[in-house]
Amino acid sequence: MTTSDTTATGATSATLDGLIDHTTVQGIPTLYAPRPGEITAGLFFRVGRADETLATAGLTHLVEHLALHHLGLSDLHYNGATANAYTLFHVTGSEDEVVTYLNSVCAALRDLPLDRLETEKGILRTEAAGRSNGPNSQLPLWRYGAQGYGLSSYDELGTHSLTADQVRHWAETRFTRDNAVLWLTSDHVPEGLDLTLPAGRRFPAPAPTSALPVTPAYIRGDDGHLVFTSVLRRSTTAAVFAEVLGRALFKDLRQQGGYSYSAEADYTPRDADFATLTAYADALPQKQDAVVGGFVDTFARLRAGRIEQAELDSARGKLLKPYDTPDLGAAMLPSYALSLLLGHRLLTPEQHRAELQAVTVADLRAVAREAWDDGLLQVPTLGADWAGLTHAPQYSATGVSGTLHPSLEDEHVTLVIADTGVTLSLPGGLVTVRYDACAAMTTRPDGARQLTGLDGFRVTIEPTLFGNVTPDRIAVLDAAVPAAAVVPLPARTQEQIPQPRERKKRKPQVPNGERRKAARTTAAPGHSTAAFLFVTALAVLWPVLLVVLMVHAVRESSTAGFPGIAGVALEYWLIRSVRGMYRARQEGHG
Repeated sequence: MTTSDTTATGATSATLDGLIDHTTVQGIPTLYAPRPGEITAGLFFRVGRADETLATAGLTHLVEHLALHHLGLSDLHYNGATANAYTLFHVTGSEDEVVTYLNSVCAALRDLPLDRLETEKGILRTEAAGRSNGPNSQLPLWRYGAQGYGLSSYDELGTHSLTADQVRHWAETRFTRDNAVLWLTSDHVPEGLDLTLPAGRRFPAPAPTSALPVTPAYIRGDDGHLVFTSVLRRSTTAAVFAEVLGRALFKDLRQQGGYSYSAEADYTPRDADFATLTAYADALPQKQDAVVGGFVDTFARLRAGRIEQAELDSARGKLLKPYDTPDLGAAMLPSYALSLLLGHRLLTPEQHRAELQAVTVADLRAVAREAWDDGLLQVPTLGADWAGLTHAPQYSATGVSGTLHPSLEDEHVTLVIADTGVTLSLPGGLVTVRYDACAAMTTRPDGARQLTGLDGFRVTIEPTLFGNVTPDRIAVLDAAVPAAAVVPLPARTQEQIPQPRERKKRKPQVPNGERRKAARTTAAPGHSTAAFLFVTALAVLWPVLLVVLMVHAVRESSTAGFPGIAGVALEYWLIRSVRGMYRARQEGHG
């Protein structure tokens, strides 16, 4: 069968003639190629977490769970997966088992078992509670905000409030035959397939958003982990660079420096045109500064084009190795099916080999510079300004004007509730969420509200912790935030409702105000800035004055030893003081 399927961007399965066969099954583009043994099949849909909103996060995952419920306990090897830009149902088994699985999934998608909705929502919340977050879990929200590709940093809020109508509509409009691609490791399409799904349209991957006004940028992360991400245009050269970077980091940070155990890089397609480059290195607390310095030095070497031909050849060899795989067509099916789904170009093995062979050191240097310029670096240390990176925004640019509600715990913190939004005034700056740019507002029966802006800034309002936050003031928020962004949460016990602690005056604490999901910020008071500048100036001027005094003492034939020693000791103390104050200031902003 040689029916050709073309995506909106022109990628066509006819490119693969001679390697992979293609047809349509009940309107679904289908790729297949033989492989000995059991059949493996995958049904892709172009819908994922990035298509949702923060208030409906978990919607696609919920549909996936409901579609698989009918299968129950089985010895069949099957599963489902929800990613940022796609959902995949896959299975391995005999021909009859594969047919049964695919038919069951499509039947369930046509008529979801919505009587299990609340049960499956609870299962997803339990699954999330037991899931550990990786060291790079916060980077998407810093890059994209609380929308699109940034939603992978957040909990699935929709599992609290999604309705049967919302779930049904999502399945009817996104899980359609026109928004799917099927692949099978078989020399023919099995008989008996019934993949009947409603008609629809192919949804392009979501357009990216940005919460970073300047790149390259850095954020402060957990101790022991350095993570770097960058968005690159998808290309063979970019994939080679990721391999070169990973090898260079392993050599520099583990083999030579001995700073890290894991040092690696990864290249993952994001959509039709762009991919995410991720680099990672771990470190013991006492070696974290060395790891950051080593990482920056390695990247600087690659940006300067100091790349050995052997490094390029090794990376190229690894990327060419999969083409020696037996049953190449079957091995490449998932990759080709996903490219067809997203609308990315399809390359034959010969075309890809030719592009790999054409990559030069100069090409890698250009990609290294592009990657660094778009980079977001998460460091376990105080900062990375010295490397030319800008601290990602810690505060909102502006606030709102409204009623003032002082914190009952900290005199340096004030909540502002206005008709247009809310602002938390902190010692270091303002955190603002405007109602018309609110990604989600969670509500509690006791009056608590948590507002998250599309830019990722967050304000939590606990009426028990701020003065005069009456039901009337909470009603202002409830009336202004769009209903689609509201997520009701269950009632809390009296013990779970926070109560004010003893009010602190000297060391400001930030209660309930989070600028992003996992970041709280305070800033040093103004007088510490003046003290820092004064001590720094004294540390710079004192050596000059000391030299003048010593010269004068020598000319007068007086004893200069003890005053000289005292002067050097004073300079040493000044330098230590400047260093300590600088670190304190950095910690206050980190």
